[in-house]
Amino acid sequence: MSTSSTQSRGIDRRINSLQSNGHTARDGSRSRKRVITHNDAYLYALRVAYLTYLLQPRARRIQQAPAPQPSVQRSSTSINDLMKDFSLIRDNKSTRFPHGFMSELEKRLTGVLMGRERKPEYQDAAIKRTFAAFFNAFTEQSFKKRMEKDRRVEDLVLIFFSNATKELQKGKAPGDDSWKLMADRHLALFVRLISFVLRDHDWARDRPELAGRLTTLESKLLAHDQDLSSTPSRNGPLPGAQIETIVPLSYEVKDMSLVQVVARIFGLTNTQVQSDINKYKPVWTEKAALQDLKSYQTYLNLNSKKTLRSDDFHFDEAYDMWRKGEAQDLSQMILAIIQSNPELAKSTSGSHFPQLQRQMSSPDPVDMNYPDVLRRMSDHSERSSYVVDQPFDMSTLSSGSQSPDTSVDDDTGFTFIPPDPRAYFRFIVGQAFMHDQNDQGLQPSEATADVPGVKLLSKPTMEFLNELGLRWRIPPVSRMTLLLDIVAEKFFDQEISLDTLDTVFNFLKGQPSETKKNHNFASSLLSDRAQWTLADTALYQNTLSSLHEALMRDLYNAMQQCYESKPPSIGPIMYVLEHHVCDDPSFSKSQEDMDAFSGALHEGLQQKAHEIYRSYLEQHVPQDQHSWEFFHVIELGKAVTALAQKVQKRYKKNPEVMGVNPLTALVETILPLYAEDARDIVTRILEIAQTEGEGQEVPIEDGFQLYRELVDIRHVHGEALPGVPFPFPVEATLADFVWRWIRLTESAINDWVDQAIKQDDFRVRTDSPQQIPTEEQRHSVSVMDIFSSFNQSIDRVVQLNWDDDLQYAKFMTALAKIVGAGIARYCDVVEQRFSKEMDRLSPEQEVAASQTKQEKWLQKAKDTWNNREKIEPFQFFPESFVKLNNIDFAAQQLDKLEHEVNVDACAAVIQKHAPPVTQRQKKINNYVFTIKIVEAEDLKACDMNGSSDPYVVLGDEYQKRLAKTRIIYRNLNPRWDESVDITTQGPLNIVATVWDWDAMGDHDCVGRASLKLDPSHFGDFMPREYWLDLDSQGRILLRVSMEGERDDIQFYFGKAFRTLKRTERDMTRTITDKLSAYIHHCLSRRALRNLTSKGITMSTVSNYFNRNRLQPTTQAPTEPDIARALEPLFAYFNDNFAIMNQTLTSTAMIMVMTRLWKEVLVTIETLLVPPLSDKPSHQRQLNQQELDIVFKWLQHLFDFFHAVDEETGEANGVPLDVLRSPKYFDITTLNFFYFEPTDALIRTSERMASATAARQQQQRNRLSAPASLVSPAFGGAAGLTGLPSTRRPKSIMLSRNLGTMRKAKEEKWKEAQADPNDDMILRILRMRPEAERYLKDRSRQKERLAAAAAAEMIVRQSLMAGGGRMMGNLPRR
Repeated sequence: MSTSSTQSRGIDRRINSLQSNGHTARDGSRSRKRVITHNDAYLYALRVAYLTYLLQPRARRIQQAPAPQPSVQRSSTSINDLMKDFSLIRDNKSTRFPHGFMSELEKRLTGVLMGRERKPEYQDAAIKRTFAAFFNAFTEQSFKKRMEKDRRVEDLVLIFFSNATKELQKGKAPGDDSWKLMADRHLALFVRLISFVLRDHDWARDRPELAGRLTTLESKLLAHDQDLSSTPSRNGPLPGAQIETIVPLSYEVKDMSLVQVVARIFGLTNTQVQSDINKYKPVWTEKAALQDLKSYQTYLNLNSKKTLRSDDFHFDEAYDMWRKGEAQDLSQMILAIIQSNPELAKSTSGSHFPQLQRQMSSPDPVDMNYPDVLRRMSDHSERSSYVVDQPFDMSTLSSGSQSPDTSVDDDTGFTFIPPDPRAYFRFIVGQAFMHDQNDQGLQPSEATADVPGVKLLSKPTMEFLNELGLRWRIPPVSRMTLLLDIVAEKFFDQEISLDTLDTVFNFLKGQPSETKKNHNFASSLLSDRAQWTLADTALYQNTLSSLHEALMRDLYNAMQQCYESKPPSIGPIMYVLEHHVCDDPSFSKSQEDMDAFSGALHEGLQQKAHEIYRSYLEQHVPQDQHSWEFFHVIELGKAVTALAQKVQKRYKKNPEVMGVNPLTALVETILPLYAEDARDIVTRILEIAQTEGEGQEVPIEDGFQLYRELVDIRHVHGEALPGVPFPFPVEATLADFVWRWIRLTESAINDWVDQAIKQDDFRVRTDSPQQIPTEEQRHSVSVMDIFSSFNQSIDRVVQLNWDDDLQYAKFMTALAKIVGAGIARYCDVVEQRFSKEMDRLSPEQEVAASQTKQEKWLQKAKDTWNNREKIEPFQFFPESFVKLNNIDFAAQQLDKLEHEVNVDACAAVIQKHAPPVTQRQKKINNYVFTIKIVEAEDLKACDMNGSSDPYVVLGDEYQKRLAKTRIIYRNLNPRWDESVDITTQGPLNIVATVWDWDAMGDHDCVGRASLKLDPSHFGDFMPREYWLDLDSQGRILLRVSMEGERDDIQFYFGKAFRTLKRTERDMTRTITDKLSAYIHHCLSRRALRNLTSKGITMSTVSNYFNRNRLQPTTQAPTEPDIARALEPLFAYFNDNFAIMNQTLTSTAMIMVMTRLWKEVLVTIETLLVPPLSDKPSHQRQLNQQELDIVFKWLQHLFDFFHAVDEETGEANGVPLDVLRSPKYFDITTLNFFYFEPTDALIRTSERMASATAARQQQQRNRLSAPASLVSPAFGGAAGLTGLPSTRRPKSIMLSRNLGTMRKAKEEKWKEAQADPNDDMILRILRMRPEAERYLKDRSRQKERLAAAAAAEMIVRQSLMAGGGRMMGNLPRR
């Protein structure tokens, strides 16, 4: 069938049949076949098998027989008679030696003479002598030149025979003819050597006629000497020797191997087959077989219809090649029959068979040559039964055996060849194939280099089919196409499997090509198809088309089960389709048909996906709506995703099958169905839960699990269906579960913190008490526990992978607020415990507390009289230092958490989606006031020594304590610089009470002042300073700023950081306050006076209550004296530092030392100048000697705190950038102005003030905004109105992480270094009574400058209002 007719069927009709419910058998398109009966096929197969038996090599047997001494005679009367066989061949060229033969023969002769020849028959000395005589003649230049030109066998043989005869006659008597037999034997060995040279160089294959003639000549020469390597054979057989005889044929089936194969194939017994053979034995003869071959040869020569003709091939060249091969095969087959039965040659003139004349005239069959031919044929039985080594010209047989009156086109049939060989061969192949397939004992054939081992046909069956093809002249290509057609038919009828079909294709592709000189059962599919016949090409194309149709049907049926748990594999089908059918050049397919098949397959898969989803829905979701749970939706989603993942994994390497993606067909069907059903079910569950009451709420964990499942499904949906929206608004539906969880976390955060603190003993985490803790072991477990809780809370939301940036940012904002609340709670509880530990009484104080008032006064007088000023180091608890380490560790963890949450990105997303400024709600419900208790002046003295130990307590109008400062010992002008945050929703009155700390008895009240915090007065959010007069004496400075508490993640993190840093600062101050009393003692004016007066005299005791009077000095102290004065302070520091170093982290240790350094600077500054004020001071100015001592003290203290190792030069203390603070530079600049005249100082102050005013004016000019002056208020009652400060406020937004806090500190440092300041000059002028008026004028000027700066800031804020950054998508943690 042609290709066009095959493709015209179309795929639509096939697909319609595929969709039927019943199992459809394969039904490929087949051509009409000739009707052949079982018996006819059997008889033709039997006669071929029987003929093979007749022509097989005869067996030989050994028997004892007396051997008379034969007379010595030659096998031929003359050498010329032996050489006539070469002249009978028409093509003289075929009997000539090839070029280069003479040189190779010379090498081989040299090897014989030198003894290198491995053949034993050439080792005899007589042979070497005759070969040497020939070699001398052979090497003559004239003879070699003639041989190179003519290359004739006759010349070479005759010259050897001539030289051998001369050599062997030497030494013989005139009547002795024994040498003649020896000459024949030596000539035979020479001919054999020529054959060896031809075969070793592969020349015998190109010249089969020459090789055959040489073999015949050798056989004739050795008629009386068969084995040249055997000594007895050369001397003739001995009396009573053993001889070989040919075993006659038995004509029994048990001896006929191929006949037995036929019996098995057709299911007959040996007895039945034996009967048929006996019946037809007279007809099935070698003569009839020879007659078939001669008739076929005649038909072939006459181009009859009974053989293939040129019209049966695509090209004439292919026909010519086939015909040439047929002629050679026929010649060999006819020769094999004649050699098997030499009597058949008698029917032809003897002149046509000169090579057989000697054999037929021989009276002894043992002496005939044909057994040797048959023996050589048996060596090639694997390839062909009729391949012989002797070529033979059969043209005389063809012309002489056919009557000239016989018509070649008559209906006369053959004996062994059926009327329709192709049809009969196809029938028998089908019988043999199915028989071997059903044979359980069949073993795979042996693999070769060309043919793989297959389990298709047994070796006997292959030999039998090979005989059929050779006898019936069926080309190997036809055998291949017929076998494939049979296999395809069996596959259509489901009698064989797909693996068998694949095996057949591989078997046929593995067959050697026809170009090889070897006969095989079938040709290879990979052979040159231009050599095929038209019938074979059409049959092969028809077979491929039918297989394609059947395989596509099987593929459709298999793909309909691809969504099942164990679907059938489509790999074998696809492999056969792609490698054996579609990739075959003889197969052509229509793209329209393939598109139609892909569309039908896609629709079928969608229908299957819909059915599977409905089964999942019935399996996982109950019918009763009130029993619905999120679990059902989750399980349904898991089933859907599991199926999608299974299909994706199943078709990972080959996602498309015939242009159809099973995964796409699945997800585009079931995912939209699932999304819609999940949306409806979840909505209904939430409605039922809301109707039934609060106690019936869906568990939060169920909501989270559902969200994760839906997100996974949505991800699959997005990958499979890009651009198609997911029908379920997951985030909008399930966001309430996250808010519920956040509210639950908020309600439990304080309990988490309290439980963590309760279970903590605040000790370093070492394995043993003697072990020195590492930096990581110096904080306790409570701070680790609370941050573990914080991280778990945040991770819970992060792990949801929430796919709504705005909602995610709001979740993180709410969690940041919770984290801030937890940190505030932790700081509050830890600081309370820390304060309790630090405020405990010393043993001396406990003893003093039990004394009466009279005993206390008496003890105090004794201490004063004995000048007892020694202060013992404070006994710090390690737990206190661990608490400080915890606060420092909390700041580090909070900074890490801030970066992981990506606070700035969250804030940017919220800002991006925020409504315009005009639409925002401007009303702020909560306000955060930051109150900094700066300092106090002229406090009332409450102690007997004329001083006080002041601290401040802030409270509200309801007497609730809001904050408490540290204690400043023995100071009437204390400076605290401590801040506190107060959150309020409206105006609030605060009361600042200054108390005097007393170790014995109740604390004394120094004075009170009140201030109203009204948010309406801080609408510009600028800080203000208030000097509040106390109700007794003196005043206190408060710096107040306000921020609106915003629902902003940056605000919450900033508030938490500021809480940690304030707690850390307050705890550090508390520690340093325990050391500051001794600092003040060692760096006081009294210590300075003692150093300059070389000690204390009795007069100082009488003037105890007049300490400020300067004592005369007699001699300036030396450098060692000055350094020795600080040794008690250094020893005190070292004792306390040793205790701290065992527990504090390096960061906390540097922080404590830095704070102590600031305390040292404040003490030195107080020693040099009074605080800044507009009033004159009673403090006396130091003289030059005292000033020098103070600055030398400062240098010694600087080196001590820097702590440079003398050996390594490495600094182990406070860094230089911290030591060289702005206050340090202010103190060092005092040396330039300290002894300047008052007028000069005033002029310098005025010059600095003018420069400052000019800079502020330039800034205002750039802004082009009017300055709104505020009523001046520096001191007294006017200070209650409040004055905006020129300093930048420390807002919460600038403290949201360690980076922003570090940056703000650097900017503050730069500001202090950039602007020249006359504060130190004004403080010097306070000790000059004549500068009282200038101080007041300068104070009012500063007030005006501050008011202008405040107005400028208001304008700047109004210009910048409404700005904000816009950022992209929200990065996740």
